[in-house]
Amino acid sequence: MPRPPHRRPGHTISRFGGALILLAGIWGAGLFKFADAIPTEVLDPDTHTDAIVVLTGGSGRLDEGLKLLERGVAKKLYISGVYQGIDIQNLLEAYRRNPQDLNCCVSIGHAVDTISNATETRDWVRKNQVTSVRLVTSGYHMPRSVLEFENALPKVTLIQHPVFPPHVKQRQWWAWPGTTGLIVGEYNKFLLAWSRHKLMSVLK
Repeated sequence: MPRPPHRRPGHTISRFGGALILLAGIWGAGLFKFADAIPTEVLDPDTHTDAIVVLTGGSGRLDEGLKLLERGVAKKLYISGVYQGIDIQNLLEAYRRNPQDLNCCVSIGHAVDTISNATETRDWVRKNQVTSVRLVTSGYHMPRSVLEFENALPKVTLIQHPVFPPHVKQRQWWAWPGTTGLIVGEYNKFLLAWSRHKLMSVLK
């Protein structure tokens, strides 16, 4: 009886290496597509919404949200991701706002990541009968935030309002090691979030 042909170890290794190269190429192409999808400006700065939602964790986010509230772009402001133990009065005073002027319109939550940002905002939106939200977060964080919020709030109109921290060099991001690391990290987190939602939709 003839023996099956013997596979050489080198052949298996070369196929494995080829698969790794292919996956790396797909990942790299996706990274540049993701970076191109990061917003570079606020496309709709003026449309009125029921509420402004600020995701803490980056410079300029809360200050922008307070400015939008003071401009009357919305009548309510929800700040998601505030450290435990900090109340609205402390927060407004830290940003040089008068708590007596804004205390009636500002609510806070204590989410610890983007997933819980979306879920605690969903609960607040339902409680306050909000149908449209202006979402304020850093530009590099916006794609993942939109993914989570659209899944948590499928019936709520979402307007993106990115802010742009000066230390994040979006133009030619690949030439700046700090920005490169930030965008690569966000891209990997986005892929994990996208995969999680796809799996959940299949399991439903």
